[in-house]
Amino acid sequence: MAIINYQPPTRPYLRIMYADDDVLVLDKPSGLLSVPGKAPEHKDSLQLRVQRVYPTATVVHRLDMATSGIMLFALNKSSHRHISKQFELREVDKTYFARVFGHLHPSKGEVTAPLICDWPNRPKQMVDYNNGKSALTYYEVISKDLYSSLVKLKPHTGRSHQLRVHMLHIGHVILGDRLYASDDALSSSNRLTLHAQDITFRHPATEEQMHFSSPHNFTLEPNPFSDCQHESN
Repeated sequence: MAIINYQPPTRPYLRIMYADDDVLVLDKPSGLLSVPGKAPEHKDSLQLRVQRVYPTATVVHRLDMATSGIMLFALNKSSHRHISKQFELREVDKTYFARVFGHLHPSKGEVTAPLICDWPNRPKQMVDYNNGKSALTYYEVISKDLYSSLVKLKPHTGRSHQLRVHMLHIGHVILGDRLYASDDALSSSNRLTLHAQDITFRHPATEEQMHFSSPHNFTLEPNPFSDCQHESN
């Protein structure tokens, strides 16, 4: 799906949570690209903003444009290799929070559906048990209101759109997801309610365990749909 009317937020323009000689930790807002797009009007991105202050900064992982939360940048080649290896070996611990449509039963579990690119509809991804790559997401319901649930999501693998498609697959699409949601689940939020809240990794120079948290602001609400209640079984 092409980016239409790209207007990334500018306040705050750049939120740096931590910086030293080797690594940067930033809080990306929803609506801002992680890296520049191909079109000139899509150049504004977290990477571009960071490199104006730290010219040597490089991206070691990404968040979808609509996803908010914590991203890491490396400030030199050694740090980039070190952190990238941690991601490759699945040593980086990440926790996301999302508001999803309906109520999950059971309230805690895992999703193991393999994923592949839906080429005719890219950048969408889809479940494919024959050709998809293995993917694993752990979920836990934290709270719920009449029509939605606040869930904690921990991806074991890092497939594209993994959390979004896994929630869709089990019947509980993330609210405000313009790629995968429809009807009430789409209209109930003006943004994708997915936030990368916590990350733990080893410092690339000192090997010290580093943990950072950026709390979500997804508050549950009374049911906005007066004509029905939504309870998924």
